[in-house]
Amino acid sequence: MLSIDPKDIPTAKLHGYLLSAVAPRPIAFASTIDVEGRPNLSPFSFFNVFSANPPVMIFSPARRVRNNTTKHTLENAQATKEVVINVVNHDIVHQMSLASTEYGEGVNEFVKAGLTMQKSDVVGPYRVKESPVQFECRVTQIVELGNEGGAGNLIICEVVKMHIAENVLNEQGSIDQHKLDLVARAGGSYYSRAKEGFFEIPKPISTLGIGVDKIPDEIKQSKVLTGNDLGMLGNVERIPDAEEVKAFVDDSIELRKIITADDEALLHAKAQEYLKQNDVLSAWKALLANK
Repeated sequence: MLSIDPKDIPTAKLHGYLLSAVAPRPIAFASTIDVEGRPNLSPFSFFNVFSANPPVMIFSPARRVRNNTTKHTLENAQATKEVVINVVNHDIVHQMSLASTEYGEGVNEFVKAGLTMQKSDVVGPYRVKESPVQFECRVTQIVELGNEGGAGNLIICEVVKMHIAENVLNEQGSIDQHKLDLVARAGGSYYSRAKEGFFEIPKPISTLGIGVDKIPDEIKQSKVLTGNDLGMLGNVERIPDAEEVKAFVDDSIELRKIITADDEALLHAKAQEYLKQNDVLSAWKALLANK
């Protein structure tokens, strides 16, 4: 058995061991606003519920390991003392992942991830409309666990109002776990779906995805593509150019037939097939094939 003294290995390696070993972890999709009222949205898997009376949740935006900087969520929580914690189910997991991209200050991750801002009843930050359960919270305490890269910051939140989508409730009015279909975080690029087990989503941290807002309207308004599909399409650094698309179409008899039939729904369905295979670039080329 490998035995490790945490002081003997780099923080980044220790961080990887911890996240891979302590899994799956629930995800706090945290919405905050800064002092100017600008929204921010980011997921955190150092998260859980710790009390029912009073109802208390804690999540931890850690200092970045690579450069010891803090995250906008922490800075906003310190400034406004308010946050909305949205749960993440399988329907929005790709959009959640896209929102974890480290966009610059003032960039609205709701827009980038193609999610809907819904006004809260008690606190200032917006709720994620697509999330099946949303907790409006007031921050009662922030505990700094250190001042070096990788150090956590425990944001202790008291729930002041919660919202539950009726379609995840059973006949007795309780949450049906199968209907809720939560996902959880594991190590590396892995996630866990409560009713299926592990699956993988490429991490967007190292790249700057274009965002759902940069997807052409005719694609965003598709009657075939889902929010998850749009989240995957938004997690590319650039859209394929006309030359790449032409070469792709010229090499596909099936696509040429679909274009000749002028069937947009069928074209979108073909793109969705590529997305199910995690072939996002081919999906983009298919969607642009009739342009």
